[in-house]
This record gives sequence, structure tokens and C-alpha cells, in this order.
Amino acid sequence: MTSLDYALAVADWRLRVARIYADVRASSDPAEAHAGWVASRDELFATHPASPILDAAAFRGLDVAPYDPALRFVVPVLPDEPRRMDVPTGTDGVVPFERLGRVELPGVGSLAVWALRSYGGGLFVPVKDARAGRPGGTYGGGRYLLDTNKGAHLGASDEGLVVDLNFAYNPSCAYDPAWACPLAQAENTVPVGLDVGERAAVRTA
Repeated sequence: MTSLDYALAVADWRLRVARIYADVRASSDPAEAHAGWVASRDELFATHPASPILDAAAFRGLDVAPYDPALRFVVPVLPDEPRRMDVPTGTDGVVPFERLGRVELPGVGSLAVWALRSYGGGLFVPVKDARAGRPGGTYGGGRYLLDTNKGAHLGASDEGLVVDLNFAYNPSCAYDPAWACPLAQAENTVPVGLDVGERAAVRTA
């Protein structure tokens, strides 16, 4: 794939992701929206030229847990001490983030809400749970809940930000070590196991 072909593929990937999340936000049934999200991402990862899956021929779908409505929250963003986080990446240089505040999820814990302070902007909320890196658990570096710069946005209302842990997904570096991804910091690590969302392994033939 040429540099031009790759750039066009990545642009189309992001457009497809944005459309998937637009469908999620448009749905009045979170469980139904989650099922559509799972199916659409499976198709995208299996067929798209920008997919991070290294062995597409053996890929049989992402390992995503069943939907649990108890782990969907609409919560306000609470004030917190500002902090800057600079993340070095192999392709984009140092990517700066600034902590805007935090969300408190009952029974789960506190998660920092970050703003991307470079071109494109957006909100970024990762999460790392107590099962991260353990056999049968979640990806060791943590997962993403929101990355609005990439189109991953579940919505907001007068009550606050939609934070649905069922939509937690792995960063691209979970599949391909060529990617360098921002990972969950201490402010986004919770003391409980979260057996929802995308898990560490993918299904293969």
C-alpha cells in the first residue's frame, strides 16, 4: 500500500467509525445500539484496509461481553486539578492532553476527562480495570471509552456525559505493536474488574 493509499484508508476508517457512533447516539435503545456497534466493528475490522488486525484471514470477530445496562451512566463532568499529559508516539510526535475534570461512576470509581490539546481537539476518556493484563481479562494497557477526535462519542445531555462501559474498546496497539497509543494513567485506573466491553483476545479460526 502506498503512502497515499494508506492515508486515504485511514481517513475512510475514521469516517466509518464516526458513522458507527452516530448510529449509536441516534438509537433510543442502548442494548440494541451496542449490538449494532459490535456487528459494525466486526465487519470493519475484518474487511477494511486500515484494520489493525494482523491476521485478517483468521479473524472471526472481536471478543465483546454481553450488554449490561447497569454499567451505563449519564454523569456530570466535575472540576479537578488541571494536569498536562504528554504522550510520545511513533508517528504523531508528542501528543498533549490536559485534564479537564472527572466523572464519578457509582460502584466503579473516578475517571479523568482529558482534552486533546493539538489539532482536532476532542475529549479522551480511557479506563483500566482490575482485570487488565490478567488471563481472560482486559487489555493490559487499558481501553478507551471516549475519543471524540476519532469519532468515538456516545453523546451528552443536560444531565451530563454518556459514559457506557459496555462500549469500552481496545486501542490499535492491542492488535499491532507498530501503533503507539495513549494509555490509561493512574487517574483512569479503577479498583474493580469490568467484564464488559471488548476483552483482550479476538476470536480466530
